[in-house]
Amino acid sequence: MEKLSMDDLDRKTAEEFKTASKTNISILLDDVRSMANVGSIFRTADCFLIDTIYICGISPQPPHREIEKTALGATNSVAWQYHENAEELVTNLQREGFKIICIEQVKESVNLLDFKPDPSQKYVLILGNEVFGVKQELVDLSNSVIEIPQFGTKHSFNVAITGAIVLWDFYSKMIGNVR
Repeated sequence: MEKLSMDDLDRKTAEEFKTASKTNISILLDDVRSMANVGSIFRTADCFLIDTIYICGISPQPPHREIEKTALGATNSVAWQYHENAEELVTNLQREGFKIICIEQVKESVNLLDFKPDPSQKYVLILGNEVFGVKQELVDLSNSVIEIPQFGTKHSFNVAITGAIVLWDFYSKMIGNVR
């Protein structure tokens, strides 16, 4: 086997990404404090043609060198907006027809393995603070809460890893056979 070159991968340019058809998935970052995590989420969002990243509260915003270290240019392709008040944003997005899904550990959460996204529905996936998770006020406003099953001694995944797992799951279920 031979590794593929960058030319072999035939990836979109940032301009091609901006005009490409996107998934019906957006991400809301609720007080994610690490620039490395924000950058990683941008990079993953680019990989799955995510429509928009909503950056809220204390979450750092591009442009910033520390975000770019992990984003590797994805801040130039993925659309993003900053909103100080996440609760107000969620209320407005629901009025626009988005289903709000928190990724959090709560009583009566839905196991990610059991969640079946509707490909015609627009979703906003909320990822929370590295220590405190998604604020209860946002959990209360959400249409559903999804939890990733875990089997070890730690109580949670890193927020960027959580985003990658959930985006892959949503993408593969909404798009079908990815290959």
